[in-house]
Amino acid sequence: MLRRALQLGLFCSLFLGLPASAARWQVDECGHGAAVSQPPRYTLVIIIDDIGNQLGAGRSAVELPGRLNYAVLPHTPHGPALAELAHRRGKEVLLHQPMSNLAHKPLGRGGLTPELPRERFDSVLQAAIASVPHARGLNNHMGSDLTRRRPQMEWLMAELADRQLYFVDSRTDKGTVAATVAGETRVPHLSRQVFLDNQRNPEAIAERFAHFTRLARERGTAVAIGHPYPETIAFLQQALPSLASGPYRLALVSEVLASGHVETNKP
Repeated sequence: MLRRALQLGLFCSLFLGLPASAARWQVDECGHGAAVSQPPRYTLVIIIDDIGNQLGAGRSAVELPGRLNYAVLPHTPHGPALAELAHRRGKEVLLHQPMSNLAHKPLGRGGLTPELPRERFDSVLQAAIASVPHARGLNNHMGSDLTRRRPQMEWLMAELADRQLYFVDSRTDKGTVAATVAGETRVPHLSRQVFLDNQRNPEAIAERFAHFTRLARERGTAVAIGHPYPETIAFLQQALPSLASGPYRLALVSEVLASGHVETNKP
């Protein structure tokens, strides 16, 4: 039993980024051990991007356990159905808004670019929002170009403010001014600290997840973005249930914003 407890503590330390002492064990007079639950102290916000083009991958993502957030691309064949499914299961839905990028990658339908005049910009954005049911807010898809541009970010935040929607800066470029403009216009906002799966292999994803939990311990709250890749889904299927025995809680973006946590605005 002692060996089992030590193994659990080591697992928590190496895999989930928990200090070994976070997995406390109680042993009764017969030598039977059980984990003693600790109240959650650290908040993890996980957003799964790029939902909508693939039904199977989207379903697998939405079926992950816990209070997760799903960013749905506009005008995609399966976006509305997956947004409805996520909403019914108590998840949170965001619009994953395509924006111009420095690599000039194609945006697909609903993309925002600096060439759009204000009226057209607003109409494209409004149509994108309307295409995703139950969207509580918006985060940028790509956007390494547009999020650096103050005028377009001011237009974006004006629309979000009118609709009482929040913004999550995916921080696809270190020169982004999006979160700054959101703050100036009083749009509730968070910023991403960790991409979980820039490298699509289990070891790299595990390392990024451990970094994610370390940031949560340092700041109280941390925000990570992943994608509906098979490697990411498989990892989270194993990792998320294990959080229940530690000092972490999964949270919806709206819950964190309502709590007034500001630490997550830091990159």
